[in-house]
Amino acid sequence: MADVIKINDNTWRIEDDGVRFYLLTGTEKAALIDTGMTTSDAREIVEKIIDLPLILINTHADPDHISGNGAFEEFYMSPDEEDNYRENNGKGTIIPVREGDVIDLGERPLMVIDIPGHTPGSIAILDEKSRVLISGDTVQDGKIFMFGKYRNIDDYIESLKHLHLYDGQYDDIYPMHGTFPIKPELIDKLLSGAMEIKTGTATGKIVNVFGKEVRLYMFPYAGFLGEA
Repeated sequence: MADVIKINDNTWRIEDDGVRFYLLTGTEKAALIDTGMTTSDAREIVEKIIDLPLILINTHADPDHISGNGAFEEFYMSPDEEDNYRENNGKGTIIPVREGDVIDLGERPLMVIDIPGHTPGSIAILDEKSRVLISGDTVQDGKIFMFGKYRNIDDYIESLKHLHLYDGQYDDIYPMHGTFPIKPELIDKLLSGAMEIKTGTATGKIVNVFGKEVRLYMFPYAGFLGEA
């Protein structure tokens, strides 16, 4: 069962069995950022909290982030994520968003940042006034999935570098897994680990994830699950 935790007067995090998603409110509307893994009733849950028109923004389309999407006829998502979304039985109409697009909730602008790699259409959301970056799965201190059809380590590395364009614009990172919150300093640590994996200097061990053998690279700050 989802656990709703208030962060401040206009922000909540919803903890859903190891996955996290967020509710943000402005003066005119509210935004749900992802809909979790087992929360088909995500919309119903948050509409008990707020009395504002509700929109949905998806950071990406892995199954543990879209369980409640069915309650929305349309939602914001990178168009590069559509194949992933449809393959995971995602329904509804995608309103495409790209780098630099701003979704204003009313005195609360949310800017889209493209960060492909974990998936082709992964995005981060810069909550400018709150000085928070909502990072999806790309920046976290848990185990980052980098195996399977849609993962690309080269794009992931470039996306971590790309985030430096926004240095100084946020103080905290709100990830969808792992510790909440985390600090921007983690980005360079993840970049270092990803580079070690790419160059073959990282050592890992074979583990089983969802019936598939993958290689776990465990660093002091986070883990990566890559191809075996």
